[in-house]
Amino acid sequence: MVAARITVNGKEAPISPAAPHTTVLDFLRERGLTGTKEGCAEGECGACSVLVARPGTDKPTDWVAVNACLLPVAALDGQEIVTAEGLATAGEAGTPPTLHPVQEEMAVRGGSQCGYCTPGFVCSMAAEYYRPDRCAHGDADADAADGADPEHGPNGFDLHALSGNLCRCTGYRPIRDAAFAVGAPTEDDPLAQRREQSPPEPVATEYAEGDSVFLRPGTLADALRLLNERPEAVVVAGSTDWGVEVNIRSRRASCVVAIDRLPELRALRVESDHIEIGAALTLTEIERRLDGSVPLLAELFPQFASRLIRNSATFGGNLGTGSPIGDSPPVLLALEASVVLAGGAGERVVPLAEYFTGYRQSVRRPGELIRAVRIPLPLSPVVAFHKIAKRRFDDISSVAVAFALDIEDGIVRKARIGLGGVAATPIRALAVEEALEGKPWAAETVEAAARVLRGQGTPMDDHRASSLYRSAMLGQSLLKLYAQTTEAVSS
Repeated sequence: MVAARITVNGKEAPISPAAPHTTVLDFLRERGLTGTKEGCAEGECGACSVLVARPGTDKPTDWVAVNACLLPVAALDGQEIVTAEGLATAGEAGTPPTLHPVQEEMAVRGGSQCGYCTPGFVCSMAAEYYRPDRCAHGDADADAADGADPEHGPNGFDLHALSGNLCRCTGYRPIRDAAFAVGAPTEDDPLAQRREQSPPEPVATEYAEGDSVFLRPGTLADALRLLNERPEAVVVAGSTDWGVEVNIRSRRASCVVAIDRLPELRALRVESDHIEIGAALTLTEIERRLDGSVPLLAELFPQFASRLIRNSATFGGNLGTGSPIGDSPPVLLALEASVVLAGGAGERVVPLAEYFTGYRQSVRRPGELIRAVRIPLPLSPVVAFHKIAKRRFDDISSVAVAFALDIEDGIVRKARIGLGGVAATPIRALAVEEALEGKPWAAETVEAAARVLRGQGTPMDDHRASSLYRSAMLGQSLLKLYAQTTEAVSS
């Protein structure tokens, strides 16, 4: 087995002697690359973001920003990353390096004060700077406040690229100004040129230090064999959940098995009667490949954590943890999705409505993996995803409600409603669906169904919301949907 190595800012470095649980952030800082900061250790502040070379959608390689505080460095064996220190262009002997355009704009527009968060902002901005389909559509010097869309600059910069980066000093205005001022990469930009070459191929990894080991199997069959041999193994994809357990709760595993680069888990296929989404595709990859063709998912993605998290998080991971407050289960329930479970005895398909059996429990057997999620076609035309949380973005939901309705000639022919945050598991609102189906899409029907919806699940009191508030928001969500869609449905 070849020694585990990682390419950092163009130079190879051995991962050893880092422990298998060591994060990319700690690995970098121990080697003097201290621009990468730890702010929250939970993937919420973005001070730790770095760029990773990943398979692209429009070009062979995309520069993807990820949270270095969550990702085990062993997961990047054979991979290539760039930190804030690696963005600048080295100068001739005795001369300082030339700042990267993103760094230059942050400096001249006052986007940095204390500087703690700045390297993370710079890396997230650089990922958006190199996004291949970012296109200018206006005057780069115009005040964004004068534009119709305050979240997208005239240079095509999507401010959601920075939704996972927090700053306590600047008030964000100068950071936004810097983001909206950057131009397009020049032809001789080495990181832009790098996009034209394929990213490093995933390598099978067996990295052991002390009593623990990090394993990356090369195939799904190898992964299933490992899980049969090591039933105690922790399975990780984007590590957005396990990374928090390691950092905040100091959890350690004797064996970690990474499945995020398995080819069998990374396909996306559109068939005549369903869409199959690989369980290890990141949410960003799914979002860009579907390109709005599943409207309910298109509503989900901007509200799911932050771009930094979506660059690593997967449907397989979100469903595999079994969390009752995950944002994807309510949406997938409304879409009548099924999960494809792969095990040593073969595959089986389980409707998501039958998948969850208890708090963080499911029908998935020991040694099984979620290979894919299947969404049946055709899709219902009237959809909405309502996430009730304390912050508009990058927050955990108090209540999440997903709707998918077929309304023909003013009658609700079909209703599917998924709920999160109101029971020990994500649930379908079956009683509400029954109260709607076959009835006119009218105020009287909706108000009656809303009363039923308020009684769904077993909402609890916690630090995010009271049970009464959760129940009220359930009913209000259906009234909101009616108000939003009545004109569209009747026209």
